Amino acid sequence: MRISLIEPKSPDYHVYSQMAIPRLGLPILGTMVRDQGHDVRIYVEDLQSLGSVGVLDILKSDLVGISCTSSTAPRAYAMARLLRLRNVPVVLGGVHPTFMPEEGLKHADYVIKGEAEEAFPLLVESLSDGGDLSRVPNLVYTKHGATIHNPERPLGLSLDEIPIPDFSLIQGGRRMRIMPVMTTRGCPHNCRFCCVSPMFGYRCRMKSIERILEELERLGKAHVFFCDDNFTMSPERTKTLLSEMLRRGIVPARWYAQVRADIHRDTEMLSLMKRTNCKFVFVGFESISQGVLDAYNKHLSQGDIARCISAFHAHGIPVHGMFMFGADEDDESVFERTVQFALAHQIDTVQFLVLTPVPGSALFKQLDAEGRIFTYDWTLYDGHHVVFEPVHMSPLDLQVGTMRATGRFYSAPSVFQSLSCMRFGTAMLRYAGRRILRGWHRTNAGFLKALRDWQQGRARFPRRFSLAPSRIEQLLGKDGR
Repeated sequence: MRISLIEPKSPDYHVYSQMAIPRLGLPILGTMVRDQGHDVRIYVEDLQSLGSVGVLDILKSDLVGISCTSSTAPRAYAMARLLRLRNVPVVLGGVHPTFMPEEGLKHADYVIKGEAEEAFPLLVESLSDGGDLSRVPNLVYTKHGATIHNPERPLGLSLDEIPIPDFSLIQGGRRMRIMPVMTTRGCPHNCRFCCVSPMFGYRCRMKSIERILEELERLGKAHVFFCDDNFTMSPERTKTLLSEMLRRGIVPARWYAQVRADIHRDTEMLSLMKRTNCKFVFVGFESISQGVLDAYNKHLSQGDIARCISAFHAHGIPVHGMFMFGADEDDESVFERTVQFALAHQIDTVQFLVLTPVPGSALFKQLDAEGRIFTYDWTLYDGHHVVFEPVHMSPLDLQVGTMRATGRFYSAPSVFQSLSCMRFGTAMLRYAGRRILRGWHRTNAGFLKALRDWQQGRARFPRRFSLAPSRIEQLLGKDGR
């Protein structure tokens, strides 16, 4: 079979707009079905636009798989509808279809919920030989007008059974500046705003040290992003991995990872991270308010956040701090307090996000049940747009406050201050942050006006914001002809 796999582009500017890193799902699945003998191509729009040649190749496919998050779901649905008009079968997967499978099935032939490493190769095999779809776990499809939900497999897949992804399957993959490597799946922390645990399980499954080292050795001196939700979930195991990287000389040119703030207590860990070329850590601080941290089940304090920043800086490792605004405990003072905290503690870069109730999270269920979500336009579910009504401020106050806080942190004086302190890398990143913010303002004038008009009672909030037409729409026409 000729199989095309697509990761749709993000609908708007976001914090990773300057460094596109594909999610690992499609490279893994592509490698698996390639090894079955199929012709596979992967298209990651954030890396390379489809272009005329890419679209024509996709239209020749025997099966197209599209993986999407909530914010990319509308684009995935548009692609799926247009492909089906050309009689190309489509299967949807990823975090959004996992929790909204019936919605996805309105646009595609099949939906795979949750982990797809067992289901997708079986689906391909069944479609190749006309086999029985009922044997494909986690599959949702339509039969004789009825929606069928096949039984779901328990989350017990060993990560060592997953093949090392072949990134050469990605069209334009040579543009990748940073290579993703996964060492764990699942998370036991169950933060209310997050859907990682419902998607991948509350038990952390770990890839063996030997398999990780094999992947790193294949990548050579590439830049690596350890894409685990918490790279230091098991401190002793992580230290063993870093020690073996040093001992065997398998050290990336530079690497990055997401970690929890409380890892600052382990000075041996921080020293090993520095010695193995860790050049940036991404830390989900979420809030400087203890009440919010407790409500999120973070098990952290403001003191932990401050000590985390100091400890990483003492080891020469810059920190990207991630915060969210809009919790029920937040009021309008949260923006200025957080900016002052971030600047006072010299966080290198920040990500000030709007709390977003993504499907699959406990937060989505709560706000949906309370009737506080005012739009289900999934393109806005990217952490940069308000989609619900907060308790102690208006939606417009939350949106504007988040934008102003971001502007304050990435102000021209903050860039010059970094330069004056000889922190040239930080200055460059803050300048890039200013550019992203300006781009966001340009593309979201309509959203801000709609939010203001709706809040002031002058108009209903639009059901859907128009996106730029995809390359498929441009070539086929919106009716698919």
